[in-house]
Amino acid sequence: MSSLPTQNQRVLSGMRPTGRLHLGHYHGVLKNWVELQHSYECLYFVADWHALTTHYEDPRVLGESVWEMVVDWLAAGVSPGSSRIFIQSRVPEHAELHLLLSMITPLGWLERVPTYKDQQEKLKELDLATYGFLGYPLLQSADVLIYKAGLVPVGEDQVSHLEVTREVARRFNHLYGCEPGFEEKAEAAVDKMGKKNARMYRDLRRRYQEKGEDEALDVARALLETQQNISLGDRERLFGYLEGGGRIILPEPQPLLTKASKMPGLDGQKMSKSYGNTISLRDEPADVEKKIRTMPTDPARVRRTDPGDPDKCPVWQLHQVYTTEDVHNWVQEGCRSAGIGCLECKQPVVDGVLAELGPMQARAKDYESDPNLVRSVVAEGCEAARDIARDTLEEVRRAMGLAYR
Repeated sequence: MSSLPTQNQRVLSGMRPTGRLHLGHYHGVLKNWVELQHSYECLYFVADWHALTTHYEDPRVLGESVWEMVVDWLAAGVSPGSSRIFIQSRVPEHAELHLLLSMITPLGWLERVPTYKDQQEKLKELDLATYGFLGYPLLQSADVLIYKAGLVPVGEDQVSHLEVTREVARRFNHLYGCEPGFEEKAEAAVDKMGKKNARMYRDLRRRYQEKGEDEALDVARALLETQQNISLGDRERLFGYLEGGGRIILPEPQPLLTKASKMPGLDGQKMSKSYGNTISLRDEPADVEKKIRTMPTDPARVRRTDPGDPDKCPVWQLHQVYTTEDVHNWVQEGCRSAGIGCLECKQPVVDGVLAELGPMQARAKDYESDPNLVRSVVAEGCEAARDIARDTLEEVRRAMGLAYR
């Protein structure tokens, strides 16, 4: 496995611009982003090019959707002081790396991506017989690899998508990592570590390559991380040399598994704009209350005196997200005995949702009143992202023989 560990793992994640976000987005993505930014170096981007792969015929919605979505990110707690927020198309290095990777990526790898045929089937009303749609998994790979991101937050159902990125990185390193005189340069780099560390590295490398000791590999990687007197290029060589390959130019990212969102929609289905069952992060409190109070309940409860079954009621699913175990017991007993009415049952959910949205909506108003602040945050994020992306692209060009002097 060709991977390049770092002491401060870099996390990359993005979201297509869809305008204002709802509680499904918050519980499915944003809440996790907020937590990750306190433990990792995080880069979060607006995937506007990805939006064009399926909705290229109606680009007018992009402009407004981008800024509305970023406001919701910031309101949810994604902090420009703890993470970088940027727009994909403002970092053109993504596109160049996508082009260069397309030179080495077999067509079959893209055609077998699980969502390729699934999306074509689901979106029959759209003309998706385009290169952009076929190539979007490779653009995703470029998004990740341009930052040498070590971790990518995904759900279990998306791990297979990340495998394409790992395969592309593996193929690139195989083709271009074995530079002329690689072994001699690697051995020279080992000597720079000092006698004691050099001896330890060689012993660990031998134990891994001859005996397959995974522990020796882990210890050797940790040893390399502590070395202060070798260059980044030498460190990449030694990671590759350790595993018996060439220099690792594009590290293989690892999936950072995220919990599946438990946020149901107002009708019990997955919360989605296409189902019309959402609560937006910036819905007015009165609208939130109205939406919840008019939610469908157990059909068996025609009258207040009819007993019901919480397991057949969408409101019960919201209780599992927003209320305590004591309230759960109260609902179970009260509903089944007809001791409480549906409006009584819904009130704790109303209170819980409003309590969660309150701080977010206060922050959103601050950003809404100062659009220049939002644009400034994105501009700074774009510049920081480009600094990283330029360095990677320079290395890739050099490896592919494109660094002309």
